[in-house]
Amino acid sequence: MQTIERDLDLTEIINGEEIMSPSPFGRHQRIVMNITRKILLHLEKHDLGELYVSPLDVIFEEGVNRLQPDLLFIRKANMGIFQDWIRGVPDMVCEIVSPGRYEKDTEVKRAIYEKYKVPEYWVVIPELQMVEILTIENDRYKKHSIAELEGVVTSKVIEGLTIDVKDIFG
Repeated sequence: MQTIERDLDLTEIINGEEIMSPSPFGRHQRIVMNITRKILLHLEKHDLGELYVSPLDVIFEEGVNRLQPDLLFIRKANMGIFQDWIRGVPDMVCEIVSPGRYEKDTEVKRAIYEKYKVPEYWVVIPELQMVEILTIENDRYKKHSIAELEGVVTSKVIEGLTIDVKDIFG
């Protein structure tokens, strides 16, 4: 029998409970790739850090909170957390909210990311064609940037990055 540590799977540990998620739909993956493309082009020009795509475990606290955000970014100065998995707090995490997972991605995971003070949290809601970027201020998330249907969002953590939402959902 294999263990979670050896399997490449979609199991997360959320507040001490193992939760297995289904694989995402094609539209979800297309959105992940569109965001990835935009961020990677920016990072190639500015060499600010590294971007990673799920599944890759982020271990905030062994056996308590081990999540797999859809995307995560680590600044160059923070690359020490990149080991076998990510062991520590990434600088940005992004969740593309799948149907039926709204509460898990926008409330449960948000609370965990806030608890460990992830500096920037992107919430992408395909059905609304919306991107909301939250940043930590005084240990709480505050809206930094938001766009729905049209407009651009800006990152505070990935310096100089702006993305038109039409490039994400188009």
